[in-house]
Parts: sequence; structure tokens; C-alpha cells
Amino acid sequence: MNDDTTRNGPTRRDTLKYGSAVAAGLGLAGCSDLAGQPGDNGTPTGAGQYTVNMAPMGEVQFDSVPQRWAAYDGGYADMAVALGQADGLTGVGDADRYYRYVYDDLPGVSVDETTLSAHPEVRTREQFYDLESDVHLYDPQMLVNWFDWSESDVAEIRSGVAPFVGNLIFRRSDEWHDYPYYTLYEAFEKVAQVFRQQARYDAFERLHDEFIESIQSRLPPESERPTVFLTYEGTTEPSTFSPYRLDDAGTSKKQWRDLGVSDALAETDVEQLSSSERSELDYENLLEIDPEVILVRGHERKSPTEFRDTVLSYMQDHPVGGELTAVRNERVYRGGYLHQGPIHNLFLTERAAKQLFPEEFGDVTGDAELFDRQRVADIVTGEFDQ
Repeated sequence: MNDDTTRNGPTRRDTLKYGSAVAAGLGLAGCSDLAGQPGDNGTPTGAGQYTVNMAPMGEVQFDSVPQRWAAYDGGYADMAVALGQADGLTGVGDADRYYRYVYDDLPGVSVDETTLSAHPEVRTREQFYDLESDVHLYDPQMLVNWFDWSESDVAEIRSGVAPFVGNLIFRRSDEWHDYPYYTLYEAFEKVAQVFRQQARYDAFERLHDEFIESIQSRLPPESERPTVFLTYEGTTEPSTFSPYRLDDAGTSKKQWRDLGVSDALAETDVEQLSSSERSELDYENLLEIDPEVILVRGHERKSPTEFRDTVLSYMQDHPVGGELTAVRNERVYRGGYLHQGPIHNLFLTERAAKQLFPEEFGDVTGDAELFDRQRVADIVTGEFDQ
């Protein structure tokens, strides 16, 4: 989107940014006196200043720790929340796919729903000016390729409001993304550097690594793991299915890779969903592949029971769908989020383990908890040993 609205008179952000020649070139950010707190990281550049290096932006310089932030997707928003920055949220670019109900299980962790309701689709230059954030957790090339921004639009917001720090990491199939990607925790550490919250990041990394190790130690042999088909279909009466490949290293498939499942598309020539590839499979195509488990995205606001009573029920009644092995065995489940941060990932990995290996981890509708909720909450709220 290209918003040519002209703003009259300097804003608070104009004063902060245009008052510095360095800001015009590098996009200094922040209006906090928190720089120098325990857990600082990033590369110091002078009194209170530091830089964070992340593709595609390169070196991004900050004059102090950002207090106000906006994120395009739920993954980066969840990173900021995990780092104890929930109070600084100003808006989200795609709030409809930022799933906050996981925070209900974490004492003391929440986000301001009023803020999200007021600013659920932050995508235009005018919105960036109005919110006056100190950092934008957006991949600027996503704005260029998805929302018709120009490079000059990006430069204007970077120098006139606040810098961008972000990289589109949920999938790796977009042709325009010709710069390095990051894993979930690599990107999370970059965000931790922005907010100078290395101690919280380290605590999350330890918890995550221990959790994944405990899950993987209980997995059955690879030969006994089911073949899985991951798809997107947002209707309750699916007639076609948009495929995802699990071997794509995007963060939205992290839980399935950690669980070592076999991709039902591995021996096929089916291309996965991307901004340029929109192929779909019908029931006849799917029957040729006949996966043991089908994971359907687009239903994350349904409970497991609601999903079974709608999507699975429709597939069972379909003349061809009812022949699918996964449907006959009632192994059709919700497929997880497109955008997941570190907190999301813990819950989604727990759920995935139950979906795929209920004999080992318990039924997906059961109460078994595979990680410590209070430990997560304590990291977010700062009640942990550093």
C-alpha cells in the first residue's frame, strides 16, 4: 500500500528522528533509560547506543531500548511478550492470526486486547506514523512484496518513525526472499538483542532445549511414525486442500520437524503453498497419497471437539474423503499456526506430540502437561534466576 498522506507539523517521532543526522541514516530507536540493565547485548556503539544485525536490514542502530513496538505477525509479537515487553505493544499487522489464548495458561501473562482491537492491521505508512512505535518487528521486504510499499516508503518510515527489525521466517518458499533466513530461536535472539533481554532469552532457550529433548527421548522408532499431510483449508466443508511440505524449514513447521514425522508429500512432485504457488489437491489426488494423519490449518479458534464435529465429520460423509485412511481412523487434526513464537511453539509441540503419538503422550483432549507452565510464566514476568 502506498499512502501519500502529507503530515503537517512535527510529531514526537519527527523531533526524535530528524533531530539527529545519524537517525536519518540508520534509524535510531527508543525512548527509555533502560540501556545498561543486566542482560544487555547487541554491539555497543557509544554512550547508550547499540546495534543489532539482522537480514534484510543489516546493522540497525538504537540510541536506547525501545519501549513501544508493533509486530506484523503473531510470531514476532509472541517473541516480544516472551521477553516481558507486552506493555509496549502498539499494534499488530495481522492480529486475526495472533493467537493469545495460550497466555491464559500462564499466570501474569497477557496482552492488551483493547490495543489489538484498535490496531489489528497495521500496514500503511499513516498507521506507522500514528502509532509512533520505537521499533517495528516487520520484515520490510514483506511490506514491499505483499502490500505494495516502495523502497522509499520503507526508508521514510525507518528514518521518520523507527527502524524495522524482522525477517519473514514462517516459510521458505517465496522467490522474493533472496536473503538469509533464521530459525525460530535465531530470530528470537535478535529480538532479545533489540530489547536487551539476553537473560530472558537464555532462560527460554534452556527450557525449550530441555523440553524438546524430553519429547524426542520418548518418540517411537522412525519406522513406526505416521506419514503426515499438512494442508490449509479454512472452511468447515473442505473440497480441496492447499499443500505444505514439512521439509520446508520455515518456523511454522518446527514442531513437526522436531517430532521427526514423515512428510506424505516427500515422494511426490506436489509444490507447496507460497505467494506464487497456489496449487490445490482434491479428494481424488489426496487418496492417491493417502496419508496416515491429516493436519488442517485454518481452524485454530475451534476446540478439538468443534473441529471433529465440523471438518472431520464433513470429510467422513464425503464419498471419496471417507475412504482416506486418516479419515477412517479419525486422525484428522488442527494443523497449528502459520506464525508461532517461542511461547506458541511450546504449546503447539505439546499438542502435536499428543496428536501423533497419543499412546505415549496422552490424548489431545486430555489434561496431561508436557512442560511447566509456571516456569514459562516466571521467565516472562522476570521471576527467574539469571
